[in-house]
Amino acid sequence: MTTQSANQDMAFRRFPVLPQRRHFLAQTVALVAALPACSLAAPPIPTSSLIDVKRFGTKGDGRTLDSPAINAAIAAAAAAGGGTVYFPPGRYLSASIRLKSNITLYLEAGAVIEAVDASVARYDLPEPNEAGGNYQDYGHSHWQNSLIWGIGLDNVAIVGGGLIHGKGLISGHDKYTGYYTDKPDQPGEADKAIALRECRNVTLRDFSILHGGHFGILATGCGNMLIDHLTIDTNRDGMDIDGCNNVRVTNCSLNTPWDDAICLKASYGLGCIQHCENITISDCMVSGSFDEGSVIDGTFKRSAPEYRSGRYGRIKMGTESNGDFKNITITNCIFDECRGLAIESVDGSHIENLTISNITMRNVVNDPIFIRLGARLRGPNQPPVGSIKRINISNVVVSGAHVNHASTIAGLPGHPIEDIRISNMQIETQGGGEAAWSARVPPELPNGYPEPGMFGKAPAYAFYLRHVKAIEIHHVKVGYVQPEGRTAVVLEDVSDASFHAVNMRRGQGGAPLFALRGVSDFSARDVRGMPDREIPERVDALTL
Repeated sequence: MTTQSANQDMAFRRFPVLPQRRHFLAQTVALVAALPACSLAAPPIPTSSLIDVKRFGTKGDGRTLDSPAINAAIAAAAAAGGGTVYFPPGRYLSASIRLKSNITLYLEAGAVIEAVDASVARYDLPEPNEAGGNYQDYGHSHWQNSLIWGIGLDNVAIVGGGLIHGKGLISGHDKYTGYYTDKPDQPGEADKAIALRECRNVTLRDFSILHGGHFGILATGCGNMLIDHLTIDTNRDGMDIDGCNNVRVTNCSLNTPWDDAICLKASYGLGCIQHCENITISDCMVSGSFDEGSVIDGTFKRSAPEYRSGRYGRIKMGTESNGDFKNITITNCIFDECRGLAIESVDGSHIENLTISNITMRNVVNDPIFIRLGARLRGPNQPPVGSIKRINISNVVVSGAHVNHASTIAGLPGHPIEDIRISNMQIETQGGGEAAWSARVPPELPNGYPEPGMFGKAPAYAFYLRHVKAIEIHHVKVGYVQPEGRTAVVLEDVSDASFHAVNMRRGQGGAPLFALRGVSDFSARDVRGMPDREIPERVDALTL
């Protein structure tokens, strides 16, 4: 048996049959036994019945194309008013599966839906999207070219302890070169494991996604959505929640070495402004440093250098940011050897009322916290610059933060980021920064793609703040492992900045704790290593 086969076999056998599932399975057997043998043209069945896909001709043998029979089972259940389409253990080779309203797909433990290569069977073609397809990349702009998709549906669910394996999906990314491509898929190819557009009352629970293509899950314009207890171990984005409202993402584990793990967006993909509101992300683990498949099989094997992984794996808000982001909570999450938390408005979005708490980050490969207001302004009718305000970040622990980076909050001249509070935070950086870096004045790059590291090596080792108004940082400790020569905190064009109960080590050679460049209304109280200071007037160049 090959290593890949062994890993897949382990993935198939890892899901236990819980007592409630045994009861569910007993009901399944009884209901299916009562059904007559049926073909693809089966007669309608009673509302809310449970349908075994094998009664519609699926083989689940890993050799037969089963998607025609799967779609027939879904269509029959929908025609009867809805029901549960049941997948017993087996390996179901499939092209596009078309969801319908009032349908639940139940993947029993040991059931695998495997995406075939497009050379074996063609997937559904991407739908036309002239109105919304010009302001974000191709993958965000189409939904039908997917393994499982639904548009304009109500009351849909995918549940159970099975596996969705996107083996035949394309990703637009070469893991061995690290290069991405925005070229459209070829006709009949698919790039998403699950794609949902303008659906309501959606539940995704308990299953796993392996090798999900460009997106493990792409949900656009959906409402009242629960994503719970998923394991996603994939080759690009784990899940993108785009222009959705009332969404809960809970208890999920994601390993995404080559792109983001959980990404909130507000693109123009639907041809109109869609806001991302009332979102909760809680009790999740995100990583970017394990071999694909090793989180699902439980081995958690760290990636070798030939993966050329960017160790993404983070939680991000943006980059697509035509609509607003409001009323969002991120709590009780672990970032393991990946990028940090990113909050980005560059296309006119207003981001406000965010609470981020109880976060643990280990070996962060760029900024632990990156908040960026930019002016790419990719959208119709020349959108104005957006805003970012009212963000609380608390109870955060970071270790192994990369030497080239600091936590960065950067607005634009005349467009400051406002009302930020950071509290109860501990950061241990790698150290090793050079004193000369503190003299750097990074370029503004208003139109640049927002990404930590866009400004080059950080002039500070703890916080770099530019174009910020009303920021409080209190009960924060920042240290370093290797000798560090930089200033701890650099502030440029900042007003109303308060530091209280802050413990930071000075850099080697007497480096200052603070460098103030165009700063007014500055306060430092109970900061270790310096007397209390109140500086109401503007200062253009001052170190403390």
